[in-house]
Amino acid sequence: MSEAGGRPTIKEVARRAGVALSSVSRVLNDHPDVSESMRARVHESITALGYEPNLLAAGLRRGSSRTVGFIVADLRNPLYASIVTAAQRELGGAGYAVVITSSNSEAERDEEMARGLRLRQVDALIVSLTDETHPGVIEELARFDGPVVLLDRQVPDLRNASTVETDHGTGMKRATRHLMELGHERIALITGPLEARPSAQRVKAFLDVHRENGLEYPEDLVRTGSFEPGFGEGSTSELLQADRPPTALIAGGNQLLTGVLRSLRGLGIEAGRDLALISCDDVPLSELHTPPITVIDRDIEEFGRAGARLALERLSDPDAAPRKVVLPTSLVLRESTVRVPSH
Repeated sequence: MSEAGGRPTIKEVARRAGVALSSVSRVLNDHPDVSESMRARVHESITALGYEPNLLAAGLRRGSSRTVGFIVADLRNPLYASIVTAAQRELGGAGYAVVITSSNSEAERDEEMARGLRLRQVDALIVSLTDETHPGVIEELARFDGPVVLLDRQVPDLRNASTVETDHGTGMKRATRHLMELGHERIALITGPLEARPSAQRVKAFLDVHRENGLEYPEDLVRTGSFEPGFGEGSTSELLQADRPPTALIAGGNQLLTGVLRSLRGLGIEAGRDLALISCDDVPLSELHTPPITVIDRDIEEFGRAGARLALERLSDPDAAPRKVVLPTSLVLRESTVRVPSH
């Protein structure tokens, strides 16, 4: 404990060890030019006093806070929780702490969070934007001096940003073709806003497969706007109560799936019997639902690790060029995808 009864200081460590202040600093920074006897005396003094170095102050003196800012849309989403956990493990192994913020799927909050993290002098930003076209967010990210990594977003004006992307288009094509092979022509798609890359890719791929098969694009069966469960529930109810309801439905997000299933239950419609159903990302709900739900899957943990590695690359070499990593998708077939009902 400090002689004054407060938090021990580096000066007290030096005094107790009988060495110069600069010697303690060299030991703390693991400098090679330190004798083993001096190193032992300093560590004994640190242990006896209970001294804890101020890593933030030391980092800022070196021009680094040893922290990475992470902005996600909604931490209640198990998808983001898995991504952040995987990235945090990777960054922690390299000695970086992670400051996690959530925008609640509001572009203005993205801008606010980016500004706050910049002012707190984080070393890098890993960001999943709500709206990749929002000018305020783009301007704020452009002002950031350190590395920026975008998760599943494309912002052409941020030429210095690295990106981790998922091949959503290929996954959606596989899902749509699978449903058509089962005889479905009236296929609905519910997904998030077109201002977000995953939704735009899914809609384009969905349209491409219809064209491949000589089918008109079913504009009346496509709903875009939000990844929230409420949007999934409302859209499903509208679609299934229309004059020509779909025989199959694709939910473009695991939170949308929650709303879709709520609507199906309210309407007395059973997935895998009355309606073929596919979702995105293999969260526990998809696998444990009865019947288990076919999903367009991807390696979420690798997605988080890849984002962290891109940030670390640029932190270790600021002159390195930004990179793009694209991860594949796969179609996991389960009992929720059935042929067109005969009735």
